Amino acid sequence: MNRIAILLIIVILPALNLNAQNKHAKSSKYMSYKGLVMAGYQGWFRAPKDGLLYPDEKQVRIDMWPDVSEYEKTYPTGLKLADGSTARFFSSTDKSTVDLHFKWMKQYGIDGVFMQRFFNMTKPNGPRNRTTVVLKNAFEAASKYERAIAIMYDLSGLKATGEDCSSIIEDWKYLVDSLKVTNQEGAKTYLQHNGKPLVTIWGIGFPDRSYNIRKIGLDRLIDFLKNDPKYGGCSVMLGVPTFWRDLNADCNPDPYLHELIKQADIVLPWMVQRFSPLLHNDMDRYRDVILADIKWCRENHIDYVPCVYPGFSWHNLSRFEFPDNVKPSGSIPRQGGRFYWQQLSTAINAGATMLYVAMFDEVNEGTAIFKCSDNPPVSDVAKFVGIDGKPSDHYLWLTGEAAKMLRKEIPVNLGLPERVKK
Repeated sequence: MNRIAILLIIVILPALNLNAQNKHAKSSKYMSYKGLVMAGYQGWFRAPKDGLLYPDEKQVRIDMWPDVSEYEKTYPTGLKLADGSTARFFSSTDKSTVDLHFKWMKQYGIDGVFMQRFFNMTKPNGPRNRTTVVLKNAFEAASKYERAIAIMYDLSGLKATGEDCSSIIEDWKYLVDSLKVTNQEGAKTYLQHNGKPLVTIWGIGFPDRSYNIRKIGLDRLIDFLKNDPKYGGCSVMLGVPTFWRDLNADCNPDPYLHELIKQADIVLPWMVQRFSPLLHNDMDRYRDVILADIKWCRENHIDYVPCVYPGFSWHNLSRFEFPDNVKPSGSIPRQGGRFYWQQLSTAINAGATMLYVAMFDEVNEGTAIFKCSDNPPVSDVAKFVGIDGKPSDHYLWLTGEAAKMLRKEIPVNLGLPERVKK
């Protein structure tokens, strides 16, 4: 046997062995992130067993109010609408709620979602069982409506001392074994990239995090996800600050971040609050950041996905988080969808091949794209942002139009599209 043949065997056999032994489905309806518009999905709104969801207007921590007219189950709150009726809310733990959300994704042409899994959820003695019910329902709905779905681990909650990423490794085993997330029943729709299940680790390089990225076992976690013979064979996406490339502004200056990124398959910068329609020509700055990011990633053989968001408001939550520095309501205005569309079209025009939308159901920070209302509860304390008189599904529709534009089914349009009335 010649030397070339021996080398080929050495290189190919481990890969074949890994593929033969791991527990993931060999194929999926979604074999690559490229060409897709994905959103983040929180799924954390839960009706209490006893009492009201929001019993006191002083305890409200959300800045947008959902349009609940299509939900099978809703729950009373302690808040009133302008007509005096009780304001009602949904619960993410209801199967019908998750089913409706995925139905909307299919209806409007949104490819799918990353299910947010916060660090505390990975602990066996923590809220794992309580949060897993949402995951189960989501994977069933993803299969039913043939929407892409993937796990996004958020390091929020990881303590600076005494904790590392070990529980994420164990949780991934649990999700693969017990929930069969990468080999779900029915249509296989777990999002793959480069033909491998995609797992995201979010929260690396942010200066407001107490943990040191050199000391929490990220190398080991990435190696496990990529190379473990049973649970590995995955692609990895890392969620990092906007200015990860220059290691400044919203990013820790530690160059170790670049070492981690070079081990990954995709880099996802978090761009919420970094750009605003209130700043002159800020879309030019957004474009230039994306162009330079794409160039760096191309040179380092890594894929890149920019983040887009419809607006931002953190007033009600900030009253608890920052009582000495309460944030204004609607600090980054939606402008009837113009700001959102500017990001979508600018990113695509700059060469983005995939998009991450923050977020599908995040009404706490006012970034939700699902159906919201211009008729929120009336309150002397809580303040809500609306949707500027647009239909409740306006942002779902815009997202679907962007997906067509990304896939070149329609031309790139930098101006806000007009919806044809049927």
